[in-house]
Amino acid sequence: MSELHRGAQPRVECFFDCSSPWTYLGFVTLRRMREELGFAIAWRPVLVGAVFNSVNPSVYASRERPIAPKQNYLKSSLAQWSRQAGVAVTFPPRVFPVNSAKAMRCCLALQARPDGDRLLEAFALGAFEAYFGQDLDISQDEVLATVAATMGLDARELLAQQDCAEVRQQLRASTDELIARGGFGSPTFFVGKTMVFGNDHLPLVRQALASGT
Repeated sequence: MSELHRGAQPRVECFFDCSSPWTYLGFVTLRRMREELGFAIAWRPVLVGAVFNSVNPSVYASRERPIAPKQNYLKSSLAQWSRQAGVAVTFPPRVFPVNSAKAMRCCLALQARPDGDRLLEAFALGAFEAYFGQDLDISQDEVLATVAATMGLDARELLAQQDCAEVRQQLRASTDELIARGGFGSPTFFVGKTMVFGNDHLPLVRQALASGT
């Protein structure tokens, strides 16, 4: 049994948005770490575009005036991380960035159900795969309906639930909380008060868990 298992079960909060390929990699890797180390995950869906609008507008500037060497490196790095994780990730050639609000609200609506975290994880992975594996536009109802139907869910019911005022407010509140806690993008992880940003910094999550910080 790991040293992590000897006291109270530690917890990692993961603020995520399905519109980011790096978040896809981080989502998959964090779940694998959980299987290895035995910690709990608190999934926190957010709308990363609202985070950028509030505290990180440099993202938009970099898209408007891309630096070619940096962009080439990012594509190469994404391919390397994809191979390292064993996850097929293709940068969407047709729709990027994508409006992920409905997908993230679907995650929240599912999380409120019995066995909600399992449902959230399955739906989020389906949305990631649809967008980064199949180049499907996850802002579209029919794409989200297909993801839901693949899970055996009532797609019409889920799409209606994600559109309710309570779920919309939950997504805003989660996004605002990330900003208030110093976050500026997705994925962002918290182990207690320790914030870790990005798929490539997940070893620091492991370190924070081991140290109990």
